Parts: sequence; structure tokens; C-alpha cells
Amino acid sequence: MVLKMKFLHIILLVLGMHAITLAAPPSQENLPPRPKEGGVTTRYCEFYNSSTPSCNPATNSSCVPETIIEECHPFEAEKSVHCFVLWQFDNEMYTAYPKVKGCFVDTVSCKDRASNCTLHNTLLPLLHCCCEGDMCNKNLTFPNPKSFMTQTDNPKEHSTVASPIPAAMPDVIAYTLTPLFLLFAVLVGCYLLYRKRKGSSFAELASGENSLSRPPSAGGGMENESGVLVTQVALCEVRARGRFGAVWRARLGQKDVAVKVFPLQDKQSWLAEQEVFRLPRMDHPDILQYIGVDKTGDNLQAEYWLITAYHEKGSLCDYLKANTLTWAKAWRIAACVARGLSHLHEEGGGKPAIAHRDFKSKNVLLKADLSACIADFGLALIFVPARGCGDAHGQVGTRRYMAPEVLDGAINFTKDAFLRIDMYACALVLWEIASRCSDVGADDTSQYRLPLEEEVGSHPSLEEMQEAVVQRKLRPHIPQHWRDHPGMSVLCDTMEECWDHDAEARLSASCVLERVAAQRAPCSDSAPLLLHPPPC
Repeated sequence: MVLKMKFLHIILLVLGMHAITLAAPPSQENLPPRPKEGGVTTRYCEFYNSSTPSCNPATNSSCVPETIIEECHPFEAEKSVHCFVLWQFDNEMYTAYPKVKGCFVDTVSCKDRASNCTLHNTLLPLLHCCCEGDMCNKNLTFPNPKSFMTQTDNPKEHSTVASPIPAAMPDVIAYTLTPLFLLFAVLVGCYLLYRKRKGSSFAELASGENSLSRPPSAGGGMENESGVLVTQVALCEVRARGRFGAVWRARLGQKDVAVKVFPLQDKQSWLAEQEVFRLPRMDHPDILQYIGVDKTGDNLQAEYWLITAYHEKGSLCDYLKANTLTWAKAWRIAACVARGLSHLHEEGGGKPAIAHRDFKSKNVLLKADLSACIADFGLALIFVPARGCGDAHGQVGTRRYMAPEVLDGAINFTKDAFLRIDMYACALVLWEIASRCSDVGADDTSQYRLPLEEEVGSHPSLEEMQEAVVQRKLRPHIPQHWRDHPGMSVLCDTMEECWDHDAEARLSASCVLERVAAQRAPCSDSAPLLLHPPPC
């Protein structure tokens, strides 16, 4: 495509130069300088200007203008001095009147010209005639067009002088319109070629949608071919609405599934989530289980479905609004969050590192046993070696959970920088979990609050978050009595190190997992949670 655009640019330049060349009428002023050997010396010429004297032959044929002598001074030794008369031609009366007389300096002497009279301007009926010798322009008469035509060698000039206006205009029009028509034809051809290629690209995209299926790494999923998955899923009720669409509880066979429905304008997010789920080793207990994708409707009514496992308890945020946690439950959720982020951030076994970029309690789902899994990868960034960050935008995500560098627009577009942004948000999620722990004073009557809700309110603007987090460096409040609990004390230290203003000082997900795993709580009320944290 780039090669074609360059080729088109060259064509337009050539056409433009051609148009300029054709539009320019032949001119004897472009002749090279010639020596004035044998020329007559011109020192004086008659001066006349039709716009200044009261006697004008064009308006009063009986008057005789007063003779004014002008002394000629050559400006440069290499130029010739001669007299001239500029005639104005009347097409209706077929007569000519002198408009201007005087001295004239040029690089080409008058006697060396093919004709001593030339058309001065194709847009006005003016004829420029020159002569050599003192006062030679005093009695200079307008040349007979026929006799003048016999003196010139250029056929185009013959027709031009015989009828200055009517003869010149057709040539000018032809010279001007010809390249314009050629340019128009080239543009029409390029537009038709673009439409043809665009149509074929859409056809390929439409046929490619039906071939999208679940990744090989996620076992137990369903292939998406010919839209059969839509016919097997029955939507039951809307459970949530988010930035990119609605989440439904649906039935697939004998089990409940979650169907995230993307409208046409959010198709890119649908594709982005698929790309993450298709990666190797994404079948992980702390990552939302992927089942399949499909499309329903056509054209503007098209909707894109993402089918995943369904979790009745919903998001961590919604659960914390109505429930408190024992330390055992809080530890279990925190451990799953740390392990899920650690798995996303690590690379190996064919899986690249992934930055979530919108990590928050709304995007953490709780399973029946209160273990957690991470969802919503519409803004995730995949770090493929040697590919860079692509056209990723820095200031994305939920404002409340944005790290200082994101709010300030000072992101270093590297893998480590994006992973540290996730860790800032992880610290806020850990604070939410701790704030609802009954072992440190939370009870069912206490009100759940989002991070920094007391400082910036329920719906802060970007400017309010910048002032609070970047300028005032505010962070969620950690009561002193939280540190009286041994496990919670470690969690508090971990939070503070993860939301550090200096991004490079923040802990990695693997270090957070190692710290949380070391505070294992008794799990008498749920199944044991197996943790294998990598070394910090």
C-alpha cells in the first residue's frame, strides 16, 4: 500500500509539472541574451502614458499629444536599450491606440528578436512593439496583422496577433483543462481500486469471524463454527453492565454460563479479549474460564458474544458491599488475586507477559468457594518479544485505580512499567479486602467504601484524581489497629510498597504472592488452596 501511494504521488507531481508547462504560452522573453553587435544606439525616446495626459487619442481622435522626451539610461552594460510602444487593441472597432511609450531595457536587443512586436499579455488586448534609435517610437504605427504574421516564424503567434483575445483563449483552455482531466481520471481509477480492495478486505473479515474458536490451551471449550454456539445458548437475565457491554446469565446445555454481549462499536474489545484467551497456558484457576465466542445479527444489528464460566457470587466489589470476610476468607481471596496477577505477568511455556491495565475489584470474580479469578481483558496489553507496545494508549482504565504516572501522563512505554501499573491497582484491591475483614473490626453494619472515596467522592473526575494522587500523594487510610493482626500487618506493608509513588519501588506480583502465601490462614471453612509462589 505504501508503494502504491508513492507511485500515485509521483504521477501527481508529473501531471502538475506538465500542466504548468502546457499552460505557459510561448514567450520570446525567455530567449538567451544575444550580443548587440551592429546595433543602433538609443539615447532618447518619446514618453507617453494614456492615464496622465488630458489628450487621449483613444477618446478624442482629433487631439495631438504633446511630445515628451525621455532620456534612457542603461542599468547594466550587458543589456540593450531601445524604445517601445504598448498598443491597446479594440476588437470591436478593429483599431489600436498607444497606451504607453518610453525607454525599455532588455537582455535581448530589438533587432535580434524574431519580430519587433509581441503579444504582451494573453489576458489583455495589448501588443508590445520595440524599435532602436533616438525617438524611433514617436511615429511608430500599429503593424498590419497580416504583414506582422509574415514576419514571425511561430504559427501560434500568427493567430494570436491577428485576433488577440479570441485566438489565445482556446489554447489556454486546452492547455489548462487537459492535465486536469488526466488528473481526474487517475483519481477516479485510484478510488475504484481502493473500493474494490476494501470490499475484499471486509469479505475476508466476515469469513474469518466464523473461524474464531477457543485457544488450544483452554480445555473443555467449544469451537465456534457457522454460528452454532449462539443456537445452543439461551440468555436468561442481565447480571451486570460495563464499559463494553452487558453480561448475561445464560444456559448452555445443563449448566449456567456467562455471556458478555458486545455491540458493534465495541467489536475491537471483543477481539482483544479473544486474543488474550487464545494465548498458551491461559487455562488457569485464577483466570476466568473461557468457553467460546460467536456472532449474532448482521450489519448494524450485529452483536458479538464472549461465553465464559458463570460465577453466582459476582464481582468482588459487589460481594464486599453486602458481606464481611473472616481473615481466612480474606487471605484466600488475596492469595488468588496475587496468584492470578503473577500468572498474567510472567512469561514462559509459550505464554507472553500480559498487563491487565484495568485491574479493580469489579474485574475480580468470586467462585462458590470464595476463591477468585481475574476477568475483563478488553484493555489488556500482550508483550510479544521484539514487538514492543504497538499503538497502546497510556491513559486507559478506571480513574480511581490509575497509578500516579498514568494520571500524570508520564508513562514509560515498557513491559515493566505497565506491570507496575497493575501492582498499584492490586494494592487498592488488597485494601478493599482488608477493609471488610471482621478480624480487624469490620462488621455488617459498617459501610463499604471504595479506595479514596472519602477524599474524592463516588465519581471523581480525572482532575480530582490527579490532584489527590499525584499532587497531594493521598492513599487509602490504614487504621493502626489493622497492624495488631499479624497477617493483616504483613498485608498492610505489602499494600504500601505496591502503591509507592515511585513505580520502580513497587513489588512485583510474584513477591506479593510470596508474602501472602507465607501468611496462610486456617482453611477449615473451605477447600485447601494450593499455592506455589515463585521466588521473589
